[in-house]
Amino acid sequence: MAHIIVVGNEKGGAGKSTVSMHIGTALSRMGHRVHAFDFDLRQRSFARYTSNRMATLDKAGLKLPSPLFCELPEIDASTLAPGENIFDVQLARAMELHEAEADFILIDCPGSHTRLSQNAHSLADTLVTPLNDSFVDFDLLARIDSEGEKILGPSVYSEMVWAARQLRAKAGLKPIDWVVLRNRVGAQAMTNKKKMEAAIERLAKRIGFRVAPGFSERVIFRELFPKGLTLLDLKDVGVSSLSISNIAARQEMRDLIKALDLPGVKVDF
Repeated sequence: MAHIIVVGNEKGGAGKSTVSMHIGTALSRMGHRVHAFDFDLRQRSFARYTSNRMATLDKAGLKLPSPLFCELPEIDASTLAPGENIFDVQLARAMELHEAEADFILIDCPGSHTRLSQNAHSLADTLVTPLNDSFVDFDLLARIDSEGEKILGPSVYSEMVWAARQLRAKAGLKPIDWVVLRNRVGAQAMTNKKKMEAAIERLAKRIGFRVAPGFSERVIFRELFPKGLTLLDLKDVGVSSLSISNIAARQEMRDLIKALDLPGVKVDF
């Protein structure tokens, strides 16, 4: 059965779609069958990323390993039983269709609370939560005092993940491996950076997640989106000489895949 990776939080601008595309492409390049979904039915950034990729590859006449983008199946509302939610049925049908055909199912969730996102979290074998390195984003995980040192309590998002864990436990499934990625971490040893690091480490022990390195703030990520490419595709599209920044970003990608510690995955790029 497919291992389900959910990339989620309830805040926009944290880099979920960029992380999703790079994870999906990296796994595809290593020979794994990846089926991908975009559950942000309004914004659809991940869907556009994959669409941009197909257009770029078609134009260049290239065939590069890529995640297979999948849409949720259409459901005739008249066939629903009384009280049955159409999104619940769509998600169940999607998993039935793809879980035996893929090694990994990758789900990119919206930066808001939706029925689809909530249910996807309960299916996650691995939950990846990108987090910008600021206390504005830290509030997604927990409430903290004015000094940025004392944790006052979990956020609604952390409580939602807890509820998803409870559902999995009742179903006899393995616990969610929750991985929080620290994105856009500054290179300088600033006071705020140190406080963030200490606060996240304390919270990780308290509510049960692992901390992994994410992506730094780099222009390359913004430049790749319109073409649907990732750091791993640059040489294939004619970039013969990588800049120091690109090489560093590629190492961040390697470190991220290693940190996720996905079943059957040996990093070889």
